[in-house]
Amino acid sequence: MTEVDNETTKSGPTAELSKLSKSREADWPAVLLFIHIHLLSIYGIWLLFFEVKWMTVLLLIALTSLATLAVNTGAHRLWAHRTYTATKELRFILMLLHTLVGQGSIYSWVQYHRLHHALFSTDVDPYDHKKGFFYAHMLTRLKKLSPYQEKLKEQIDMSDIEKDSIVMFQKNFYWLLYPVIFLLLPLNAPLEYWNDSVMSAVFVMGFLRYALVLHAAWLVESGFCIWGLKEHDKYPSDSNLVFFLNQTFWPHYHYLIPCDYKSGEYGTYDSGCSTAFIRVWAALGLVKDLRTIESTTVHKALAEATKTKKPLKLCLQEATKLQRLPEYHYLR
Repeated sequence: MTEVDNETTKSGPTAELSKLSKSREADWPAVLLFIHIHLLSIYGIWLLFFEVKWMTVLLLIALTSLATLAVNTGAHRLWAHRTYTATKELRFILMLLHTLVGQGSIYSWVQYHRLHHALFSTDVDPYDHKKGFFYAHMLTRLKKLSPYQEKLKEQIDMSDIEKDSIVMFQKNFYWLLYPVIFLLLPLNAPLEYWNDSVMSAVFVMGFLRYALVLHAAWLVESGFCIWGLKEHDKYPSDSNLVFFLNQTFWPHYHYLIPCDYKSGEYGTYDSGCSTAFIRVWAALGLVKDLRTIESTTVHKALAEATKTKKPLKLCLQEATKLQRLPEYHYLR
């Protein structure tokens, strides 16, 4: 083995990463796509108020809500963070509904989101909240990942997702499912069943629906900029850890304890439609193993961190393993 080979072996992945560029280039196909979606959606808004039939409006609301529900309860809470387990039937339905989002496969969504959590609050986080809401919400999606970020994305553990046959089915056949579920069925329904105009179908059920669903899904990563505490802010002023004590400052709590099914995507905790749906599914026997952290467990972790000087995140993980939740805790 040469000196160069030996040095490469010793350095390993860290040395390889350090050589990669962290700069990001514009993703011009994405730039053109999003410009067209938003411009054409403006005309869709005009049609929504002055031309479309009420059944088309109701369909728009229904499909947008179902797609958003699939992102929140499915891609985010079920697959990205494993906050609960679901039956095969429910996972299949959530997979179909996720295809209505038009944001890529569940596999791709989860991989990007786990990368975001792994790099959260660092300069290489693709959705770096320190650069402001517009960057985290939209501007970052107009850029390709840097070679450095791409390498880190490849290292994200996706073994649990790869064992899910339904997710892998969608991943393998996404470009067959997408034109049927996302395009053909929603656009055809107003024309076929209540004789709405082609313009209404294309611009309202097509472009406007896509824009609404995209922004709802994007808020999962950019919501920290809206609902999170600003840097150096405290509330109340004498506590740095108030979000642990009452679990109301969702973004801070979520990024330390992502596996809590009660953490909502839009600044809520233990409330909201998505959490309610998960509880209903649990009551119907469609989901189980709902993961959450009791306030007493959080208090014990805080005391342990103070006493032992261990990292707070480690103390929280250890305390969670020792926690015993009542069988029907989700009904309380």
